[in-house]
Amino acid sequence: MRILLVEDDSVLREVMKRSLEMAGHRVDAASNLQDARHLWEIQPFDAVLLDLNLPAQASLTQRNVVEAANGLVLLREARARGDSTPVMVLTARNRTEERIAGLDAGADDYLGKPFDLAEVEARLRALVRRSRGTEDTVVLGQLELDRRARRFAIAGKLLDLPAREFEVLWELMTPPGHVVNKRSLSDKLSGFDESLGDNALEAFISRLRKKLQGSGAAIRTLRGIGYLLEAESL
Repeated sequence: MRILLVEDDSVLREVMKRSLEMAGHRVDAASNLQDARHLWEIQPFDAVLLDLNLPAQASLTQRNVVEAANGLVLLREARARGDSTPVMVLTARNRTEERIAGLDAGADDYLGKPFDLAEVEARLRALVRRSRGTEDTVVLGQLELDRRARRFAIAGKLLDLPAREFEVLWELMTPPGHVVNKRSLSDKLSGFDESLGDNALEAFISRLRKKLQGSGAAIRTLRGIGYLLEAESL
């Protein structure tokens, strides 16, 4: 998954970022509302981890500081523009009325601090599964994806894939049978300060096609649109 992490505590932010990346996710991190707003507007994400207590812009007047520093402002803005990205609120504000306010603003889940990082990741997986209508295990032909174990297998044999190829196949398999836009796929595989070119993406697709031969699953290119993982024609 590609995750936006919005957390003003530098130590916690780095620990969470490292933990999520070790689990195989791509993480863009922001420490304040302005940077988070910028990232969220220019980059598609699979999920957002949002802290509520964010530092406000120094130029704001005193009466606007409290509202601007509230992560719910960012959440309301995203929902107002029609963005349905799953959002988990992480905060020390754990009173019932504050949880209700977060959920009413459009949050999909709410977890109070302190929390267990393993639980955060499990909840993220559940949020994304629900948003995409996918299950823990997805099968197409003899190709199987186990989301919990984060592994692919063909006819029960583990398919060993480099990180980028794994991410490409994961997107195509989430779920299979849907068209993945080429630009969207490239953006998800690119870092904030790097860009994955069309040639590199085509190379990943080409290598995956070879590895999927005989699996009953095939990647089809829809020219000018993107890619589609579907059952192989007999």
